[in-house]
Amino acid sequence: VLYVFVALSSMLDVGKWPVFALLPPEELRLIRQACVFGSAANEALYVTVNDEVFALGTNCSGCLGLGDLQSTIEPRRIDVLCGKKIVSLSYGTGPHVVIATADGEVFAWGHNGYSQLGNGTTNHGLTPALVSTNLLSKRVTEVACGSHHTIALTTDGEVYAWGYNNSGQVGSGSTANQPTPRRVSSCLQNKVVVNIACGQLCSMAVLDNGEIYGWGYNCNGQLGLGNNGNQQTPCRIAALQGVNIVQVACGYAHTLALTDEGFVYAWGANSYGQLGTGNKSNQALPTLINTDKERLVLYPEICDRIHTSAAKTQSGQVLMWGQCRGQAVASPHLTHFTGTDDVFACFATPAVTWHLLSVDGDDYLTVAQSLKKEFDSPEISDLKFLVDGKCIHVHKALLKIRCEHFRALLNETDEDNIEIHQFSYLVYRAFLEYLYTDTINLPPEDAIGLLDLATFYRETRLKRLCQETIKRGISEENAITLLSAAVKYEARDLEEFCFKFCVNHLTAVTQTQAFADMDHDLLKNFISKASRYGAFKN
Repeated sequence: VLYVFVALSSMLDVGKWPVFALLPPEELRLIRQACVFGSAANEALYVTVNDEVFALGTNCSGCLGLGDLQSTIEPRRIDVLCGKKIVSLSYGTGPHVVIATADGEVFAWGHNGYSQLGNGTTNHGLTPALVSTNLLSKRVTEVACGSHHTIALTTDGEVYAWGYNNSGQVGSGSTANQPTPRRVSSCLQNKVVVNIACGQLCSMAVLDNGEIYGWGYNCNGQLGLGNNGNQQTPCRIAALQGVNIVQVACGYAHTLALTDEGFVYAWGANSYGQLGTGNKSNQALPTLINTDKERLVLYPEICDRIHTSAAKTQSGQVLMWGQCRGQAVASPHLTHFTGTDDVFACFATPAVTWHLLSVDGDDYLTVAQSLKKEFDSPEISDLKFLVDGKCIHVHKALLKIRCEHFRALLNETDEDNIEIHQFSYLVYRAFLEYLYTDTINLPPEDAIGLLDLATFYRETRLKRLCQETIKRGISEENAITLLSAAVKYEARDLEEFCFKFCVNHLTAVTQTQAFADMDHDLLKNFISKASRYGAFKN
C-alpha cells in the first residue's frame, strides 16, 4: 500500500465515501485527514483541523481504537491520538491499524493474533499503544501493513518489521513469527531505505540509490525476481539494474514501482489486469507499463486486499486499471477524475482509501488559528515545560501576554526549560493550551485539577470555564467523585452544586462504586448535611 499526502482542496471531500454520509456539514468542514478501511469500507478514522482524532464504523477486533468492541454510527474521539499529528497510517486485513506521528512515534491497535501490534503478546489491542521495543531511540517516518505483519521506516533509513512471518515477510531469515520490532538487516545492512510498502504477505523497500528489494511470499511473482520462490531475507530486483526507482506500491499480490523519469514498472499477480500490461498473465519480472508516453508525477497507488491501480500523469490526467467494479481493465484507462483517490471511492471493491487522505487547507490562517496551530510545536518554540517527564513546547511572548503569572515569572528568569511538580501533565497541558485557544477540552474529573490550577494562578475566566465544564459533565456515576474533588479544592460553589445534584439523585448515586468507596469523614458529613436538607424524609 502506498501512503502519500495529496493536496485536494481547502476542504477534504470525504462525501464520496458512504461511511461519512451521516456526518453534518459543519463536521465535514473540519476534516483535514481521513482513512476509510474495513472489509466493506465500513470503518473510518479522521483528523480535524484542531488535531482531534475520531473514529466510526463497525469496529472489527477493536480496530477503531476506542477501548471497546462496540460499533458506532456516530464519531467517537480517540483521546490518546488527539494532538499527535499523524504523518503515516496503514491498515492490515486482520484488522490492525498502525500510525506514525510527527514526533516519530509508532502506535498500533486492533487484531494481534500474530503479534502484528509489536508488543510481544498476541492479545488484541483495543486502544492505541506505543510500539516501543527497539524503536524508542528511533524516529519513524512511514509505516506499512501486510495482512498480519507490519514494517516501519526510520529517519536513519532503517527498516523494522514484526508480526506474521509464514512466508518470510518479516525478513528475519526464518518463518517464525516476530513478536516485537526487529531490524531488517541482511543485504539492507549499511544501506539507506527511503520508501517501504507491503503486499498481503510480502514487503518491499526502495533505497536512496534507486535500488529496490523485496522479501516474503512470491508465488505470484510479486517480488519481481523472475521466479516464484518465497524469500526470507531481502533480495534485490536485479532486472531493474540501472533503473532509478523512487517509489513502490503493493497490492494484494502485485507491485508497482515509479522511476525518477516518471515511468511505471509492474509485476506479480494479474488475473484482473492490475498490472496494466494489456493482458491477464502474471509477471515474475518487472514490465514497463504503457502510459502513452505520459510521465507520472504522483506515485502509483494500489490497495492491499483489492486489485485496483491508479496513477496521475504530469498533465494532470488520472489513469486506472485492474479490478474496477467487477470489470477487468487490463490497460491504463483515462478517467475524468482530478485525483487518484476518486478511483478507489468509485471503482474499487471495497471502496477503501487505504492511505491517509490529507489536505493542506487554505494558505491563510486567522491569528487564532495560527496560535492554535503552534501550540506544543517544537519548531519555533523558545520555552519548554517538563511535567511528569513529558515536554510541552510554548512561546514566552504569548505566555507573558496572556497570563500575569507568566509575565512575572518569565521577567525574572531566562530559563528555556522549567520543571513543574505541582500539577499533572494532563492538567498543565490543558492550561497552556487554554492560553493559546481560549477553550478547555477535558472530562469533568480532570477539569477539577485544572480548577485548582486556575485558582492558584488567579485565572478567573479559566475558573469559570472549569466549573461550567464540571457542571455540564456531572452524572449519577461521577457526582460523588466530583463532590469529593470540590471539597478537596475548597471550591464552595461547585461543592454546593454537586451536593444538590447528589441529593436530587440520591437513590442512583448511593448505588455507585464511588459512593461505596467514599472517604469516611466525607460520607459522614454528606449524610449529616443531606439529613438537614430533608433527603431522608418519607
